[in-house]
Amino acid sequence: MKEYNFWVYILFDERAKATYIGMTNNLRRRMLQHKNGTVRGFTEDKNIHKLGYFEYYKYVDKVLWREKNLKDWKRAWKYRLIETMNSEWKDLAEYLDEVDIYRMPTESDLVDPRTGEKV
Repeated sequence: MKEYNFWVYILFDERAKATYIGMTNNLRRRMLQHKNGTVRGFTEDKNIHKLGYFEYYKYVDKVLWREKNLKDWKRAWKYRLIETMNSEWKDLAEYLDEVDIYRMPTESDLVDPRTGEKV
């Protein structure tokens, strides 16, 4: 199976009241699209454009599964996951040139809060 680059990411709004989970094959480009309002729909309507968390994957089936899994999580679980990477709730999109965007998920990232099992 050929390897590619994929990311699942979590965006949040100004007051951290709403989140959006998406996936992309180009994290930097996708964040620019969200910031510039070229992504029509929920994120534009609700002004959700701050990058709070991301995970890197090499295979599309894994990133699609993870995106669906995270969308089923409760808000509090998503917030705890964001805080594993971003305890200060900064907009990580502003730091993409300074951080390792090829960060693979850690063991603690991949624990389903519903069951406590590794996902």
